[in-house]
Amino acid sequence: MFIVKKNSEMMNKTFRLPVDLIERLTQVAQSQEVSVNNLVQQCCEYALGDMAGGGKPETKQRK
Repeated sequence: MFIVKKNSEMMNKTFRLPVDLIERLTQVAQSQEVSVNNLVQQCCEYALGDMAGGGKPETKQRK
């Protein structure tokens, strides 16, 4: 289950997202009393952690 938590240190990066997604993220962030940036970070970490391999880049094996 995804649980929103408060976090600290951040680095600036620009991403383009659809307007409807930004609106949904803003609503959730407000209801959870966190910043949109914090919420996006946690959503990305959750999604990457849920991927096969834990979201780590695959390493190519030599033949």
